[in-house]
Amino acid sequence: MKETSNNGQYSLEKTLPPHPHLPKLEPPRGTRVSSEEATHQSFTVDMMKLIRQSRNAISKRISILHENGAVSKKDLDESDVSEFEISGVKVFAKLKSEEEIRGRITFFSRSNCRDSTAVRSFLRERGFDFSEINIDVYAHRERELVERTGSSQVPQIFFNEKHFGGLMALNWLRNSGEFDRRIKELLAEKCCGDAPAPVMYGFDEEGGGGGVDEMMSFVRVLRQKLPIKDRLMKMKIVKNCFSGAEVVEILIHHLDCGRKQAVEIGKKLAKKHFIHHVFGENDFEDGTHYYRLLEHEPFISNCYNFRGSTNDMEPQDAVMVGQKLFKIMTAILESYSSDDHSRVDYMRISQSEEFRRYLNLAQDLQRLNLLELSTNEKLAFFLNLYNAMVIHALIRIGRSDGMIARRSFFTDFQYVVGGYSYSLNSIRNNIIRGGHRQSYAFIKPFMRGGNTHHKLGHSKFNPLVNFGLCDGTKSSPVVRFFTPQGVEAELKQAAREFFRNGGIDVVLDKRVVHLSRIIKWYKEDFSEGKKLLKWIMSYVDANKAGLLTHLLGEDGGGSVHIVYQDYDWSINS
Repeated sequence: MKETSNNGQYSLEKTLPPHPHLPKLEPPRGTRVSSEEATHQSFTVDMMKLIRQSRNAISKRISILHENGAVSKKDLDESDVSEFEISGVKVFAKLKSEEEIRGRITFFSRSNCRDSTAVRSFLRERGFDFSEINIDVYAHRERELVERTGSSQVPQIFFNEKHFGGLMALNWLRNSGEFDRRIKELLAEKCCGDAPAPVMYGFDEEGGGGGVDEMMSFVRVLRQKLPIKDRLMKMKIVKNCFSGAEVVEILIHHLDCGRKQAVEIGKKLAKKHFIHHVFGENDFEDGTHYYRLLEHEPFISNCYNFRGSTNDMEPQDAVMVGQKLFKIMTAILESYSSDDHSRVDYMRISQSEEFRRYLNLAQDLQRLNLLELSTNEKLAFFLNLYNAMVIHALIRIGRSDGMIARRSFFTDFQYVVGGYSYSLNSIRNNIIRGGHRQSYAFIKPFMRGGNTHHKLGHSKFNPLVNFGLCDGTKSSPVVRFFTPQGVEAELKQAAREFFRNGGIDVVLDKRVVHLSRIIKWYKEDFSEGKKLLKWIMSYVDANKAGLLTHLLGEDGGGSVHIVYQDYDWSINS
């Protein structure tokens, strides 16, 4: 920056050549300490005095420039210099607005609500800070919404304590050209206590969970009195187990009941996943069969929804838990990702109240009865659980480069769901893909959990599921969550978006079609060659469909070469 003089008038040029030593702070004259004194006085410098002297020196120099007419407010306002760069450093200049917004914008929303999405996108585009209250996540706030507005309809926008209206009111104000003026008027004052309170971290509403499981009185007795120890069974050492006969004897003695009643109680305990047969061979029998408590299962240490002890509350209805999972994860996605969901802010998610509540919900999955779910409910549930677990895994353990580390990510991060362990691989391959193997696997996936897992696998397989599963990478489909009633249509939409966003590229003159490597990895789910391309035509835009039609038509002539794209494993953040 330099000054020039013209007829006694000073002006400020806009060129800012980078200094080789920027950024470097130097104290004003008189505050320097010699190198010899520094060793003795390094801890005696008055930092507050140094800051005051620096500030006064800078202010004095600026005031001299103002007195000489060197810099005016107009010059600063009209200057288009907003940033400059030096090696390793980027400096931005941002002038503080004189009419700074002091109030708070709050709006009530729901998950997967188009109008709420429109309000959120508009506020983001305008750069406003706002507080969002999703009444699907914070159900107790719906009563407050009704009291303030007379309705539970969303979105509803508040400027401080003043109720403004919904999307229609926002659109009217925006189209009238009065938006900026009204915003300044409504938000000129600081927010008072009558405004809707922002969401507080770490507080759960009362009565949010269910009651203690009716079988807990028996479980407590068994935990105290069972002779749990390692035993030899089928030439193997089985850890932390007990026999069915030992369970029956303890129950008979404790309840003063008959053997038949004690066996029935044991069967109920197994059905509710408090105990399991060590090899998953039967539910519960009186005799020498060995069982173990759920918290003693070998897989439990790898389950990230297990926090030291099992969830002993009465399991909630599986359909209701599936709905809660969809709503809370949709709320997280809408609040902490880009509008197209291609970029996810995992750091903000990890610090959010919504994610804390998701972790609590994940504990409710431990003894869930998944057999209550219909076919579409199971499909939507496991699609959503997979995508939620990927987000949790990236936050909890991150992801390392290399094939071995990637494979570990998909196999070692597990949840206990319905009494059994599920990794990302087991959900994708055993449940959603119905036991289909991947191209690099030599055998079909092993299903732990016996008949229960086989019952959960989908007999009618839909190849579109591969476009509904997000692995948290830039080349995978974008993260989304599904509803049971619309899962089929939503998977079709997911496939269309995947191919529209780079999943396919057609080079007509070379008769080459570039496809996502996902199709190669799961080729068992798809057709091959021209049949595959004909199937894809249903999910691409008109332009690419026309190119594929030309390549596959009789007048096209010749073969079509399919090339698989490189996969970008970097995280979608």
